[in-house]
Amino acid sequence: QIQLVESGGGSVQPGGDLRLSCVLSEYAYNTFCVAWFRQRPGKEREGVAALYVNVDTTDYADSVKGRFTISQDRSKNTVYLQMNQLKPEDTAMYYCVAGSGGWFGGNWSNLNEYNSWGQGTQVTVAS
Repeated sequence: QIQLVESGGGSVQPGGDLRLSCVLSEYAYNTFCVAWFRQRPGKEREGVAALYVNVDTTDYADSVKGRFTISQDRSKNTVYLQMNQLKPEDTAMYYCVAGSGGWFGGNWSNLNEYNSWGQGTQVTVAS
């Protein structure tokens, strides 16, 4: 397992932007994918966005396509989630995760594809 530390959460009005950061302790040999999950109040955790770190390809949940962008800066061991045009339904605890992410088959949005989790950062979208 690797250590992941998220930051950048906060409160914002609808239509606003936030950028979340996830600092990795390392890009381990078995770190194929870094993803962001979220848990909204009363809901199960859901995958938001994924980045395959060695090929720089991405995937997104339908609910955030066109609004969220996942990216990395390997020189800083950091993966970002740029969130634009935020909606109240984006309110959630956001978690950074790392693992195979379906690299060997499977689905990046499956929680079982990840073996490292951060502590989470809260995002609140409200007027």
